Amino acid sequence: MELQGQPHALRFQVLGPVQAWRGEQHLSLGSPQQQAVLVALLLSHGRPVTTQDLVDGLWGDRPPPQAVAALRTYVSRLRALIEPNREMRAPAELLVSVSDGYALRIPPESLDLSVFEHEFANAAAARGDGDYRKTHRLLASALSLWSGRPLAGIPGPHAEAQRNRLAERQIAAWADRCAAALEIGLHAETVSELSSLAAEHPLREQLRELLMLALYRCGRQAEALGVYTDTRKLLIEELGVEPGAGLASMHSRILAADPTLMPAPAALGRSSEQDEAAAFVPPAQLPADVSDFSGRSELVRDLRDVLRSGSGQAVVVTSLAGIGGVGKTTLAVHLAHSIRSEFPDGQLYVDLRGPSASPADPAVVLGDFLYALGSAETPDTLEQRAALYRSLLADRRMLILLDNAKDARQLLPLIPGVSGSAVLVTSRSRLAELPGAHLVDVEELTPQEALALFSAIVGEQRVAAEPEAALAVVTACGFLPLAVRIAAARLASRPRWSVSDLARRLADQRRRLHELQLGNLAVETTIGLGYAQLRPEEARAFRLLSLVDSPDLPLEAVAALLGTDEDEAESLAEALVEANMLECFTPGRYRYHDLLRLFAQRQNEKLKDTGEQQQALLRLLDTLLATMRNAARALEPDDVLPETLHRPVSSGLPITDSSAAQDWLRTELALLLSTIEAAVEKPLELLRPAVDLLTVLNSLVEDPTHGQRIRIALHTADANARPHGDNAALSRISLALGFLQHVAGEYNDAELSFRQSLELQGPDDRTHLRIAAANLLAVVLSLADRPAEALPFFEQAREISRSLGATISEARLLGNIARAHLDLRQQDDAARSAQAAVAAARASGNIPCLADTLYQLGVVLRSTGSPGEAAPHLREAHQLYQSEQRRIWEGYSLARLAPCLLADGQYAEAAEAADESLAIAQELDAAYCQGLANAALGEALLKLGQPARGLACLQEALAVFTRLGVPEVLPVQDLIGQQQHTEPAAPPAP
Repeated sequence: MELQGQPHALRFQVLGPVQAWRGEQHLSLGSPQQQAVLVALLLSHGRPVTTQDLVDGLWGDRPPPQAVAALRTYVSRLRALIEPNREMRAPAELLVSVSDGYALRIPPESLDLSVFEHEFANAAAARGDGDYRKTHRLLASALSLWSGRPLAGIPGPHAEAQRNRLAERQIAAWADRCAAALEIGLHAETVSELSSLAAEHPLREQLRELLMLALYRCGRQAEALGVYTDTRKLLIEELGVEPGAGLASMHSRILAADPTLMPAPAALGRSSEQDEAAAFVPPAQLPADVSDFSGRSELVRDLRDVLRSGSGQAVVVTSLAGIGGVGKTTLAVHLAHSIRSEFPDGQLYVDLRGPSASPADPAVVLGDFLYALGSAETPDTLEQRAALYRSLLADRRMLILLDNAKDARQLLPLIPGVSGSAVLVTSRSRLAELPGAHLVDVEELTPQEALALFSAIVGEQRVAAEPEAALAVVTACGFLPLAVRIAAARLASRPRWSVSDLARRLADQRRRLHELQLGNLAVETTIGLGYAQLRPEEARAFRLLSLVDSPDLPLEAVAALLGTDEDEAESLAEALVEANMLECFTPGRYRYHDLLRLFAQRQNEKLKDTGEQQQALLRLLDTLLATMRNAARALEPDDVLPETLHRPVSSGLPITDSSAAQDWLRTELALLLSTIEAAVEKPLELLRPAVDLLTVLNSLVEDPTHGQRIRIALHTADANARPHGDNAALSRISLALGFLQHVAGEYNDAELSFRQSLELQGPDDRTHLRIAAANLLAVVLSLADRPAEALPFFEQAREISRSLGATISEARLLGNIARAHLDLRQQDDAARSAQAAVAAARASGNIPCLADTLYQLGVVLRSTGSPGEAAPHLREAHQLYQSEQRRIWEGYSLARLAPCLLADGQYAEAAEAADESLAIAQELDAAYCQGLANAALGEALLKLGQPARGLACLQEALAVFTRLGVPEVLPVQDLIGQQQHTEPAAPPAP
């Protein structure tokens, strides 16, 4: 029995998404509820279904008030769809009303399920007659009718019950087909199919029993016994039971090497059907398609077009490459089933076992293929077999699926000689050397595709109840289909677990690979097959590059970690890319898939070669620290950097201008942070250069999003340095922590950190580090309205700067001293110091220093009653900050400029400057700047006649200044008081 193929015949599909056709025309079946009615009628096979049964099947025990009316509407629409040319008054012929219900009367061959059941019954009869070849062929034909999860997307309790029933029917057909395959000696071809089925249905002992038999017949006795061990463990853990009699018996027979486990020679002979028919019987060797194939629709469509496009004399060869577990085989099998009808001479399949320790011998594969093609002879040599193989395929149109290829050398003898046939290859390598092949990289699923696969296995209701946890699970799986499938199967077999339970288990990176295994299927094992194929130097590179959890690694970082020059580093990295153990989406930058990185890190732990790993990290730290200092010099050429604990051996990347320095810092910030995090937990040899990196990083990068990561790294470094009494490191850690606290407006904590940094340094130290600590402590004291305490620290820092010849530092400190004098109401001293600071900065030619001193002079002049003179200096400072991309100081200069514009009556311009300042401050989470900007903006809005908005800004400023404990609280309070006093009383509430 076949599905009808007449031009106007109706055809219905329920073994997948519900679909219908009239001839070649695809019919639109309407809403999911309408489709659910159609399904109920189709699955009744012409028998009447009562109205009540349809209502119950569609809505369960909660039907809507107008359920019967809605049902009649659905039936009416379906009738018009199925019988479009029926006259209004003519009786229905197909969808008929019967008593209190309806019946859909179509020929059995019009429904894919009826055809499936017919083929299944015929297969059972053939099996009863002992004709296993016919059994295998009929079941393969029956299973080819499935195109996904049955009744996909159809709502209602009836559809759910039928979906489960049909899924059971499909599993039974799979098991019977595999059993028949084993009877006719196809054990090697059946191993991969049974492995996949057993992993998808881990508690079905029949599948495990068949897998054990297939492995044993392939000479893989240890693996067969391992299946029993894993199954027994799983059954005890999940159900508290021992394996059944069949599985236990298979285990005992394998242990005893029972000779009856091997197929009888007679079973491998030709069937009665073959003896009767002289014609060639097309082989149908494709493994079963998975019922829950998800996503990749565009890729499948494109690949179909490629495989159909055979023209000229060349054979169409398409190679799918990707990391282990990305779903290459599943995609290839699904794709092959979708176009098998276009290759009438059959399909050949072989698992070439490329990633394994014993890849398939092409000569042996050709022997199997020749037998499947009906050849009466099998030549002795590889060359002779390949020649006969090409001759047999010369006039045939066949689809050949070569799974898990090792390399082009293994594949070339298996490629037909002329066009007509198509070859589909899967491999972990890209096989660029395969002549004329269409190369396709198979990537991970999208989040939506991964969730669809997870839902198909776990059940849509469980996923819908916890959508965020479900997304967390598939994200932890790296959107890798194998990992998603294993995680989903674990959850499906544990009804007492919630999705959140699984998400929490996968959140622990150290245990994630352990969690992603089920029975004999494990992500770690799959990745390990690829790792085992690497050359020793490639395996070393694969391990060492995982020492840093950076999103990606530039080539110079790869070279540093491996201890090679960049040419050799690139060669090794590209070899890993070709083996799909590493990814390269941008030339010169490399990254891991998340699960591959975890696997690599686990290999580092197993190897326990901490010396090599620490030296690799030290080389990377050395390179980054040298480059960081080059960037700092490019940003401020005449400034002197704080002394380092580690003297870099590397010269670092050459960075010659400030723009290049800013670009490098932005690009490599994630790498810098990840390297620091990896190093601060290690011995002092690594901790010290990591602290040096932190010290410079804090002063150069304004991005607030990294602050929390740096705080955690600093606390870790502090905990590791204290037992060693390393005051030099601890003083730098305190300085860096204080700087973060200062930026965040945590002035009390910052003061303690800066004081601790000074105490940990020697009292007579005359270093740039002491200059930085004393200056920052004084700044915090000034912000706390304690200028008398601040001034001595400013003076101390200035005196050390002068003695070291640090003119840039001295100029900046003059500007800070001017602010302290201002706070002490020593206005003349403040103006002289600020002007001297600007003069020194202009003389030095240092743009960043000039910007800072101009800013300080502008603040002093505005505060001493000369806002008109202050404005040009603040404008110039703002322009310089913009040119240097110093965003936070752009914000501060605009916040200080706005009050000057207010004083000059330029209210709109003042509001614009304050508003821009506020945007920058909010972006960078700079609290003090937000307070200044809100204060200026509030006052400007009041002047512009917008009292409500103005008062709101002033109140926000007051809240910020109160929290920070700064003296700006008082003038803002006064403004708010004046505004509230002048506002009319609010009317009483209605």
